[in-house]
Amino acid sequence: MIWGASFMFISVALRDTGPLMVAATRITLGAVFLLVLVWLKGRSLPDPRQPEGRMIWAFSCIMALFSNVIPFSLLAWAQQSVASGFAGVCMAAVPLLILPLAHLLVPGERMTLRKLVGFILGTVGVVVLIGPDAFASTGKDLESLARVACLGAAGGYAIGSIATRLSPEVDRLSLSAAVMLLAACLITPVALWVEGWPTELTQKSILALLYLGVLPTGYAQLLLVQVNREAGPSFFSLVNYMVPVWSVILGALVLSETLPPSLFAAMALILVGVGMSQWGALRRVFGPGRA
Repeated sequence: MIWGASFMFISVALRDTGPLMVAATRITLGAVFLLVLVWLKGRSLPDPRQPEGRMIWAFSCIMALFSNVIPFSLLAWAQQSVASGFAGVCMAAVPLLILPLAHLLVPGERMTLRKLVGFILGTVGVVVLIGPDAFASTGKDLESLARVACLGAAGGYAIGSIATRLSPEVDRLSLSAAVMLLAACLITPVALWVEGWPTELTQKSILALLYLGVLPTGYAQLLLVQVNREAGPSFFSLVNYMVPVWSVILGALVLSETLPPSLFAAMALILVGVGMSQWGALRRVFGPGRA
């Protein structure tokens, strides 16, 4: 729900500033939010003077680049040329990219036929939800390259999730704050160079940026680290199937947008896909006779 609602707030923020500056602002606000939490809880960032601390900062840099800076920048550039739904379809492909990477790199993350079929069904559900317009050509220059950029953003999220799981054990809040701090330092100069300071920000845009920074960026980074570390990147990637569903539902409830007729068919495909991919976990929770 947090990520699904972010699309509404992004549309509001984009009225007064460019996409790169929206990304830089939300990342910076997210970093401030997490650093304040670190301070309030009396914790500290990883110590770079220690060998393990340097390793954690190295993983944090990978996570900052591939989970934040690279995909945010690629999507911001690509969405000027591709249909907006195409980016949504690419994000739904993230679990399919994570699956083989996790199988090869993450102990215990086996790629089974049932899990693969479940992930494919989830991706198909998102395609059904968004509809064929996602693949329609916009006729704009560099559209083909922009579509490659969207796929590159999906690949970035996949690599970032794997790096989150493989990072040495450390306090989850400290790791999240370190990632956001590095991401802010990396993307803010680029945004200022390309787009400059926003000249006019309305109250609505400021509130939208505050929401984006605190919940779907700062708090979501903490969720990303926590769930990836405890349940694994494959499980966490399932959020990519739910985000478009909540985006459509909240758009209808808050913005009075029309619900697409494909919503319930798409939800059925997504839920069946999620259920198949997590069948082993369901059996452990409910027992062989009730799963």
